[in-house]
Amino acid sequence: MSRSLLSVLLLAALVTGCAERGPNSGLATVDMQIGSRTYTLEIANTDAARQRGLMERDSVPEDRGMIFIFPEERELAFWMKNTRIPLDIIYLDSGGQVVSVHQMKPYDRTSVPSARDAKYAIELNLGQVAKTGVKPGDVLNIPASARQASD
Repeated sequence: MSRSLLSVLLLAALVTGCAERGPNSGLATVDMQIGSRTYTLEIANTDAARQRGLMERDSVPEDRGMIFIFPEERELAFWMKNTRIPLDIIYLDSGGQVVSVHQMKPYDRTSVPSARDAKYAIELNLGQVAKTGVKPGDVLNIPASARQASD
């Protein structure tokens, strides 16, 4: 195989792999419709990924976020330790029903719990949930690739 063909194939493999990963996180991503908008969400489905979340990032593009997937429904609670950007959080049950929506401040160590048991949490930039029109009681379609990503 020629060197230039090998270079092209290698570049194509790298570009394809990057398209499925979050920026610098190495996490797989999924596109998800949230209300009136579509977001590319990094999938946090392991203890390590869930604990790290969006910590220590200076920004997140407006059309991106993170979906946290837990093995089972339970009361969830998040805080903003080492998180530099203000976020919205949407808690959802296993059926995709929005349990509660909250706003979170950078570096705030106050625990922000779900209103009842939840299986998923989605973090977006502050103000994005208002732009989508999503509210408690709404049902979102959790993409199959995210549902199957449970650890």
